[in-house]
Amino acid sequence: MQLSVAEALSGALQIFLLISLPVLLAAMVAGLSVAMLQAATQIQDQTLPQTLKLIVVVGLFAGLFGALVGPLVGYTETIFGGFHLLVR
Repeated sequence: MQLSVAEALSGALQIFLLISLPVLLAAMVAGLSVAMLQAATQIQDQTLPQTLKLIVVVGLFAGLFGALVGPLVGYTETIFGGFHLLVR
């Protein structure tokens, strides 16, 4: 198995997107829903959207921790296993 630095970086970016995308989408949906609620009720509190997004992100990380960390651990094992091919 020949592992190049470009392939390693490409895999790392894919893992980064896999981990960050669900969290970013959940924060975006929570922020949008709070913004629409604030516009409808004319509540101008600045801490409400930030608090709700924080709760959603922490809850999502807690709920999906195993599913999000599994690919990261597998990729880390692959990189450390093929490290001698990268530095050659």
